[in-house]
This record gives sequence, structure tokens and C-alpha cells, in this order.
Amino acid sequence: MIMLYGIPNCDSMKKARKWLAEHDVAYDFHDYKKLGIDEALLHGWIARVGWEVLLNRRGMMWRKLTAEQKDNIDEQNAVEIMLSTPSIIKRPVLVKDDLILVGFDETKYEELI
Repeated sequence: MIMLYGIPNCDSMKKARKWLAEHDVAYDFHDYKKLGIDEALLHGWIARVGWEVLLNRRGMMWRKLTAEQKDNIDEQNAVEIMLSTPSIIKRPVLVKDDLILVGFDETKYEELI
């Protein structure tokens, strides 16, 4: 089973969901805005792909952080920010068995089918 994590109105999420639908790939969707993110799950992702990959430094939520928060970012601070503001996690996060894909990349998604 594939699990797709993100927020519904994100452009990357829309591309990923459209691609999955067009290729008849079944998945469950986890909405960060409604459901948040589980701390143990987040730590598991970090162990696999790294906090730097998961932290979206391009989005609006990153721009809303203070200069001090940005300048002092480390794993511990990043985890706290991602737990309190899950929409700062790069989207989508696709999980299938042991595979974790962060961000939408059509080439990598094609490996799923």
C-alpha cells in the first residue's frame, strides 16, 4: 500500500495525485493540515532520508520563520518546527514499503509501476 503525505492545495501534491490517478495507482492520503505528523514517523523518515531533505526551505512557511530560526536551524530545531508546522515538510512524501520519495519526480514515480 502506498501512503501519500502532504496538503491538498500544494501544486506538487496536485501533480503527484494526478500522476497516481492517471496510472491507476492506489494510495491513501494523509493531510498534514488535518492530521498533523506523528513524531515517531517523522524521526523514521529523518533516519532514512535526512532532515535537510524533508525541510522545505522554498515555501511560504520557511519564509515566515524568523531570521534567528533560519540561522540556527539544526536537526533538533527542524524536528520541532516540522512537528508544530507540518506544512513546512517538503511535499509530497510518498511511502511504499521501504521506499520513501520526497517531492514529486515523475521518473521516480514510474519506478513504482
